[in-house]
Amino acid sequence: MNFASVTFLFFYLPIVVALYFMLRGRGARNVLLLAASLFFYAWGEGMGLALLLISIVMNHEFSHKIAKNRNPWLAIGIVANLGLLIAFKYMGLITESLGLARMEPRLPLGISFFTFQAMSLLVDVARGSKPARNPLRTGLYISMFPQLIAGPIVRWDEIRNQIVQRNETWDRFCDGTRLFMLGLAQKVLIADSVARIADAAFGADAANLAPGAAWLGLAAFTLQIYYDFAGYSNMAIGLGRVFGFELPRNFEHPYSAASFREFWRRWHMTLSRWFRDYLYIPLGGSKTGEWRTYRNLLIVFVLCGLWHGAAWTFLLWGLWHGLFLIGERLAERLNLPKVPRIIGVAYTVFFVALGWVLFRADSLSHAVAYWRALLPGGDVMIDVPSTSVYAMIIGGLFAWDGWKKLGARLPTPAPIGAAVQWGMIGVLTLFCFAAVASTTHQPFLYFRF
Repeated sequence: MNFASVTFLFFYLPIVVALYFMLRGRGARNVLLLAASLFFYAWGEGMGLALLLISIVMNHEFSHKIAKNRNPWLAIGIVANLGLLIAFKYMGLITESLGLARMEPRLPLGISFFTFQAMSLLVDVARGSKPARNPLRTGLYISMFPQLIAGPIVRWDEIRNQIVQRNETWDRFCDGTRLFMLGLAQKVLIADSVARIADAAFGADAANLAPGAAWLGLAAFTLQIYYDFAGYSNMAIGLGRVFGFELPRNFEHPYSAASFREFWRRWHMTLSRWFRDYLYIPLGGSKTGEWRTYRNLLIVFVLCGLWHGAAWTFLLWGLWHGLFLIGERLAERLNLPKVPRIIGVAYTVFFVALGWVLFRADSLSHAVAYWRALLPGGDVMIDVPSTSVYAMIIGGLFAWDGWKKLGARLPTPAPIGAAVQWGMIGVLTLFCFAAVASTTHQPFLYFRF
């Protein structure tokens, strides 16, 4: 079920919210959220629900065994989770790489996200956190519908207490609604609109594509993937807040970063922290010597690339980011002069965008052909809807974090500021509902990861 769909917005969500606030007692509300989450997943996955239930039961049992005896149950639990992930997500790549007939089961929605959450549960329990007392709480943690399909990745330590005790207030409800509508606008008004340009460019014959069209398509995809994923994250965080949960922030204007290191502190922040705390630091982090630090970075980002997709293009995309991070560390080590921040931002956005070619291309040969199309040579243009151009301009402007700082400096009285803000949310809501009703929205990009 898609957040940006008539079924979700006008039927599923209102019914779940109404039932939730009609119930009294934390246990009853948690049971409702669990049932609603399993229904939400079953709606889009059908038989894939069995895999989610297996993950819940399996990891609940592992968490209790780990609490009693860390070794060897932590290793067994991690291997079991990775085994499910490999079997359903990477079997096609593995069999193809070995020269065997490609075996590729259907990829369950959100398997990368809920598997990482399950492993967080096991590791956090091994580090001293208490496991859930009953499997319903474990089930709610792994399957909670706002962030089940595409994050943010929530760690057990961050939400364990909230499952048992949280406060649903009117202020949180309003703030969550506002954030949800903002995320919906990012998705359907910007991401889906600029997607028309990106799809036209990447769907064209790259060998004959004009450089202007290729650059425009790349710029469009650079904005599309940001607003698509950040929009989903804002919707998930907003829904969580409606139900009293405080989910971690996932984006902080990444295209205002002045280095790749800063980019990863702003982009998909929950995934960055997951890899940092559960892989990079256990490998030794940056405290085991310079060359081992480079090794650790490469391991983390190659795996980060593969986490996004079972294809060589994703592996190379991770390697791309890992090499730039190593290059920046080398520059610091050699005490090279720092460049002005505006140049750092331009460098980061330019090379991050070039890396997105690997992320968007259908194959490595397609990525190479598209990179060549960015150079002079081709003459094939693409159709560019005027509404998509307006969306690119607006998206480009609001990708800059200066607007937030500027808004904080404006001396606006609280009642007026709130009225203006809710007025804008109301207008965006009307536009969003019109876009959803016209079925012009696209599935979220991260649903396939």
